[in-house]
Amino acid sequence: MEKKEPYATPEEYAKRVVRYEDVPPIAPFPGASVHFVTGEKLSVIFVTMEPNIQIPVHQHEAEQVMVVLDGAGDQISEGQLYHLEKGDVFIAHSNVPHGTYVSDRGLKTMEVFCPPRYDYIEKLAAVKKNLGK
Repeated sequence: MEKKEPYATPEEYAKRVVRYEDVPPIAPFPGASVHFVTGEKLSVIFVTMEPNIQIPVHQHEAEQVMVVLDGAGDQISEGQLYHLEKGDVFIAHSNVPHGTYVSDRGLKTMEVFCPPRYDYIEKLAAVKKNLGK
């Protein structure tokens, strides 16, 4: 297949491409590490949760779509448990209380939020400031 378009310049590339592992992690809950990337109208987080921890029940304005990349856990939502394994996708609607019990295998997820998680934007800014970035 012939490609007709030129490759982006390094400057153009830097405006559109983020290597999430290069973003300093934030720790919104004990035992959870989050790499946070945001656009204008949504946020994406890459989360690594240690085995056998609990993410407390919480809620936020942003609707959340959680994709399980590895491990397993039980998602709490509206007083019920939903067992999640690699490949499962869980949807938490806006302002609905939810949390997680992480299995002994740990849990890795990619989560999308709309609108962006402004609280995470502030946490990441504070981490970057402390790192002198």
